[in-house]
Amino acid sequence: MLEENQTITIKGTKDGLTLFIDDHVSFDDVMNELTVKLSEYNPKKDEPVVPVTVKLGNRYINDQQRQELRELIGGHNRFTIDSFDSNVIHRDEAMTWKEDSDVKVINRIVRSGQVLETVGDLLLIGDVNPGGRVVTTGNVFIMGSLLGIAHAGVNGDRETVIAASYMKPNQLRIADYISRAPDYETEGVYMECGLIDEEQDKIIIDRLQVLSHKRKDISGFERRILNG
Repeated sequence: MLEENQTITIKGTKDGLTLFIDDHVSFDDVMNELTVKLSEYNPKKDEPVVPVTVKLGNRYINDQQRQELRELIGGHNRFTIDSFDSNVIHRDEAMTWKEDSDVKVINRIVRSGQVLETVGDLLLIGDVNPGGRVVTTGNVFIMGSLLGIAHAGVNGDRETVIAASYMKPNQLRIADYISRAPDYETEGVYMECGLIDEEQDKIIIDRLQVLSHKRKDISGFERRILNG
């Protein structure tokens, strides 16, 4: 059990040390008490380096403060910071996360020669005509016909999927995987999805129902649509 009313509490675990920092005190006070705490440790030079996880609670620290902690903890001891664990993030990081997790609902037809690019999941209410292209960092859901090109997970997310009411694409792309038109039935398929099959190491076409167990996080998309 952790001791109360301490700015710094250090707890040993099987993975190293966990350092808990009181988030109600100033950073200067943290550094002062941590200096005292670490002075009590005198590891031998041949001892293995011990990884340290720093638990910050509801405290945000900037890059300079992170560097100061790294230098203090690792500078004169056989410790190294393995990770910082905080309940808060910078506003810029929060805005980036929000943008990446938002569902973009767009009502239009993507015609030949047009490119629709978004960030996050895309719900397109309309068709992608031959020669048209949709590109996004998240999943692609098309309530219409996919006859052109769709690229999901453009930043490398191989867990993303592409689904359409009617699927007869020129090309599907998921992350760095590409699947071309000859992989599909001549007449196209209804209410199906494209996703990466790790065992076959390629994009496959399957029923939409498989997403409930192959991509369990897809339910988050439904919640975001319902909650706006």
